[in-house]
Amino acid sequence: MAFENRKYVIIPSSEISNIDFNEVLESAPNTCRYSVDGTKTFVKYEGDQPQSVVVISSKSQEYSHDDILSILSSEEWTSPMEDL
Repeated sequence: MAFENRKYVIIPSSEISNIDFNEVLESAPNTCRYSVDGTKTFVKYEGDQPQSVVVISSKSQEYSHDDILSILSSEEWTSPMEDL
């Protein structure tokens, strides 16, 4: 699957209710991935930034697919696995 046209923006999880899920590739708040502490989530889209994302003032810059993969692999987004 090609992801080169996808763009990603990190937003505060408190802003998720302002997202129009008809404009992004997620389908509902419960299908979004959240940071480990639950304070952030992100949305993805193709093309121009959707209006419901544009109006969020505390959003991140737009990220590419490779950029977001790197971000999501950090401890902020991925809990460390416990030793068994």
